[in-house]
Amino acid sequence: MQARYRAPEEMQGGAGGPVLRGRFLHNEPMSKHVSWRAGGTAQRAYIPADIEDLRLLLQAIPVEEPIHMAGLGSNLLVRDGGVRGVVLLLHGVLKKLALESRSVGIPEAPQGMGESGLVYAEAGVASPKVARFAANHNLVGAEFLAGIPGTVGGALAMNAGCHGDETWNHVAQVLTLNRQGQLSERPPSDYVLGYRHVALREGHEEWFMAAWLRFAKGDGQASRTRIKELLQKRIDTQPLNLPNAGSVFRNPPDDHAARLIEVCGLKGVRVGNAQISEKHANFIVNLGGATAADIEALIEKVEETVEAKTNIRLIREVRIIGDRL
Repeated sequence: MQARYRAPEEMQGGAGGPVLRGRFLHNEPMSKHVSWRAGGTAQRAYIPADIEDLRLLLQAIPVEEPIHMAGLGSNLLVRDGGVRGVVLLLHGVLKKLALESRSVGIPEAPQGMGESGLVYAEAGVASPKVARFAANHNLVGAEFLAGIPGTVGGALAMNAGCHGDETWNHVAQVLTLNRQGQLSERPPSDYVLGYRHVALREGHEEWFMAAWLRFAKGDGQASRTRIKELLQKRIDTQPLNLPNAGSVFRNPPDDHAARLIEVCGLKGVRVGNAQISEKHANFIVNLGGATAADIEALIEKVEETVEAKTNIRLIREVRIIGDRL
């Protein structure tokens, strides 16, 4: 039986119960919330007021109800039949970004790092904003985040990286939230970390709410210059003029997914209005009006063709959720 959710207005002034301050959206088109600009609707979407509001909501959701977190939707595809349960929309809501002065409970900086500073960033903050914030406070090493088209929450969940660096190289501690609405502060040692892979050793279902990121103190102007260079490189090499979800596949060991896709003759191939970008073969672009089914079919075509011709099975970076039509 589906749980019934009252609108926040109805919950105000209740008889001692918790008051939700966020906003429910019913049958919300997820094409508005994913960077591919395609796909079906969310049965329920919720925009929380803050972490405390989100904590109260999770306590109220029945255990059988599916929950999905979404930030900028830059590595997410919702199938055309829509997604059941609740989609939690965090971008622009969990947006606190600040220098952190406290150090109690946070592991010391690695030996040889020298003087450093901590940046506290909530899950809904766009990764490029963290790069600029760090540089503006004379912290260096965050420049690579300017090339990641997603939020801090997504970067933590998949150990996002580019230009030779990865998110978890800089994590001092994270703040997580579980289905019971319990907050925890965890060190990196609680996780198994790898290339585009993060897993809690205990295996519980938790979501990243924020992170304390450590960067070395240095030349902020040089960092800002480097950020500009990386952004220009991104403009020059990626199809940013069309809706896309960034890199679709992980790079295999000692190789590049884009190279494999290109040598298999797939560059420019279309399914409906989804196309393997002619500018970067590891990107799938929406030419206008592409369906989630078009995009998924093209992903599957790449996987099958590359494996048949090279004996390498590409692993997806993007997440696909929901029901087919």
